[in-house]
Amino acid sequence: MDFFGIPIWVVLLVCFGVFCASFMDAIGGGGGIISLPTYLLAGLPMHFALGTNKLSSCIGTVASTVRYVKNGYVDWFLGIPSIVLALVGAHLGTRLHLAMDEQYLKLVLLFVLPVIAVILLKKKDLPEEQGPLNKWLRRGIVWGASLIFGAYDGFYGPGTGTFLLLSFCYLAKMDVRTASGNVKLVNLASNVGALFTSLAAGKVLIPLGLISAVFATAGQYIGAGLALKNGSKIVRPVILVVILLLAGKVLLELFGIA
Repeated sequence: MDFFGIPIWVVLLVCFGVFCASFMDAIGGGGGIISLPTYLLAGLPMHFALGTNKLSSCIGTVASTVRYVKNGYVDWFLGIPSIVLALVGAHLGTRLHLAMDEQYLKLVLLFVLPVIAVILLKKKDLPEEQGPLNKWLRRGIVWGASLIFGAYDGFYGPGTGTFLLLSFCYLAKMDVRTASGNVKLVNLASNVGALFTSLAAGKVLIPLGLISAVFATAGQYIGAGLALKNGSKIVRPVILVVILLLAGKVLLELFGIA
């Protein structure tokens, strides 16, 4: 049995993987660590896997973004410049990727990720309330992080949302819910930019992307609801899982296994 020429087992595998990835992404970021390998496991060539993943993740991210906006957990003054800066950073990161071996970044991540994990384990919770910080310093940190991790997204990508969330919470002293809402704005913008590029190149399996987007939307909506309800109690453990998965991915890639 086929779905627009795609075997039904491929559709079911992708939908399950995308739902799990979107659920995790809505809470702590890093959904691409699961969703992209799912598309590759289903047999899609890399460029089609990247493009189709962007279609489903874009539509799914809208659901969680809208939920944060409706509940008032988006700071638009911080968010709009962040979107622009993240797009600029992504462009610069992509250009750097073309000129430099990403192996160097992976080696840096192997040292950085354990440090982040230790910080998370030592701190009881992510902040439930906004901390005291000069408003211009907060803006500088948020906008700077958007530019830096936008560049990281263009250069390598996995875990971008998680790194943004940690920067917003620990450095900019934002509460975890507003930080998550603003991260969604940045992620949505970068996903849309990448999606249009893939569509223009004809590297998107639109039927598969649309059906998996239904499951991405469900995962994002449910995950965002849990994050809004439980705050740091659920976000912190999910971030630790993301860091563990990302570290595993980096190690596998360095040894030529993934």
